[in-house]
Amino acid sequence: MGKPERRQQILNVARDVFARRGYHNAKIEDIVAAAGVARGTFYLYFPDKRTIFEEIVDRTIARLGMSIVRVDPHDAAHSVADQVRDNIRRVVRILLEDRATTKILLSDALGVDPAFDRKLLSFYDEMANVLEQSLRDGQALGVVVAKGDVRLMSWLAMGALKEVLFQVVQRGAEYEEDPLVDGTFALLRAGFLRV
Repeated sequence: MGKPERRQQILNVARDVFARRGYHNAKIEDIVAAAGVARGTFYLYFPDKRTIFEEIVDRTIARLGMSIVRVDPHDAAHSVADQVRDNIRRVVRILLEDRATTKILLSDALGVDPAFDRKLLSFYDEMANVLEQSLRDGQALGVVVAKGDVRLMSWLAMGALKEVLFQVVQRGAEYEEDPLVDGTFALLRAGFLRV
């Protein structure tokens, strides 16, 4: 196995160990035993447990950030409703494809240490700001309730999706992608979207 493949294997195994045991209870010994590598091999690729944990979380955060596409109300080929639904679908797909990392993000990432907490909260703030600006634009275009606190709406939308995904990945609720997307979109449409 080449170096890139070995590194990826250790990352994948570490993700599963963190998802199963939590950050604080997971030990490097658990990761190397599950990966079938020597402790020294682990240290060839990662200086410590926090570094590998951070990389796992950072990769998913980056994918999520790139998945959100600004809604274009002038797109003749795709309605605003279709674009909103597509954004929801991309986020849900990423989080369902990698349920172990989703569990880590929703359950274990906050509380690692103050610097990591700031990074995670900064990501959530960034996503809320993107959503908030989209909602503000939507108010101007008449596709979002004209009066309403867009910051609160963004938190409500993010919170609803986070809770649903928490129930799916943490508690084993049986839902596939389509019902999650449709349900989330229906909630938003009944709440503040006018599309």
